[in-house]
Amino acid sequence: MKRLGIVIGVFVLGLAGLTACGDDSDTPASGATAASSGTKLATADVGGLGKVVVDGNGRTVYIFDKDTSGKSNCEDDCLAKWPVVPAGEGTPKLDGIDASLVSTVTRSDGSKQLAIGGLPIYLFAQDSKAGEAKGQAVGGVWWVVGADGKKITTQPADNGNSGY
Repeated sequence: MKRLGIVIGVFVLGLAGLTACGDDSDTPASGATAASSGTKLATADVGGLGKVVVDGNGRTVYIFDKDTSGKSNCEDDCLAKWPVVPAGEGTPKLDGIDASLVSTVTRSDGSKQLAIGGLPIYLFAQDSKAGEAKGQAVGGVWWVVGADGKKITTQPADNGNSGY
């Protein structure tokens, strides 16, 4: 019984020591997502569309024809299918994209969203992995973004998606 008491005591002291080592700062821990320290954008060759802009996870980003420079018009139900690319904190990390093309817009809820060429950028919820572009030309208003910051209007083979 004495041995069990010693084991429990050592465990409790060890646990107390581990919690004391943590800090309460807002500094992201290693392995934190890109959005917490600045979002990453890069370029990749995606499905016959050429070099397109992708997020830090390799997911294709899109622009919406109904947006205007500096303003998003994708709200409510639209955001369920087309989540924003958040600006995160700090300067975005860019690979293959001219920094002069990248900016932020303030959404109606006050959050910050990344933009390319002044147009807010989004992900497509049905693109479940890197290299997919299932959102290309959906509803005739959603387009992948080229490395030059311009929309690519190449029509995909039937992707089975309609509407937005």
